[in-house]
Amino acid sequence: MCRICAAKSSPWMARRAFLLAAGTTVAGGALAQVNVGPPSTVRSLVPANELEVAAQQQYGELMQQARAKGALAPENHPQLRRLRSISSRLIADAPRWNERARQWRWEVNLIGSKSINAFCMPGGKIAVFTGLLDRLELSDDETAMVVGHEMAHALREHARERIAKSQGTGALLSLGAQLFGLGQLGDVAANIGTQLLTLKFSRDDETEADLVGLEMGARAGFDPRASVTLWEKMGRESGGNANAAFLSTHPTGPDRMRRLQENIPRVEGLYRQAVARR
Repeated sequence: MCRICAAKSSPWMARRAFLLAAGTTVAGGALAQVNVGPPSTVRSLVPANELEVAAQQQYGELMQQARAKGALAPENHPQLRRLRSISSRLIADAPRWNERARQWRWEVNLIGSKSINAFCMPGGKIAVFTGLLDRLELSDDETAMVVGHEMAHALREHARERIAKSQGTGALLSLGAQLFGLGQLGDVAANIGTQLLTLKFSRDDETEADLVGLEMGARAGFDPRASVTLWEKMGRESGGNANAAFLSTHPTGPDRMRRLQENIPRVEGLYRQAVARR
């Protein structure tokens, strides 16, 4: 049996049946307050360092393209400064979920586009589109929930896992120019770096990212109730909006809201403690 097939039939799939009870041990021996289980073991089939190098290269190319289009926010842009301030508070808690995050060279950039989109690539490469902030009129708390969700995908290495599984079929995806809503940026060669921006995570990955992002936000002093208002806004915006690329890979719905609401009481104490310290 090939390594991929063996991995698919191994006990890691038990995690996918659903998430473990609260109090799960995560990186560094810390305890998670939300219902998450251990990371998948199938990700070990893709070397972490190679994936992070590919992500850094791809991210750099994308930022160059955005800069050439005049779409990359300058350092003194108020929205970028706000975004980096929010992100820095979340990044401080990142090693709780992945020890390697201590060595990541985090980057946070803002791209001017009507597209409702955001991502965090392996190695801590974050980009948010102005359409997400402006069209949804996100508060700082809601913005933190988006960024925390995307960071959670990177910290829990969902892309590494999905690529490991897709290698079994040789699936290599290409980047569409519509990702940015910036017009034709040119085709990017189909490679692992490109996959990082086109992967659709599983429903369980999305749930896990929601809950990890929820706890990260609470620990950083952001109101966890904003997770629900965020996805309510996402749901309203999803109807027929051609610029809502984010929503095509981050489905909204009652189940998502219910899981968030169920877990908000678990992190409210963390939120109150964080607010008291500030």
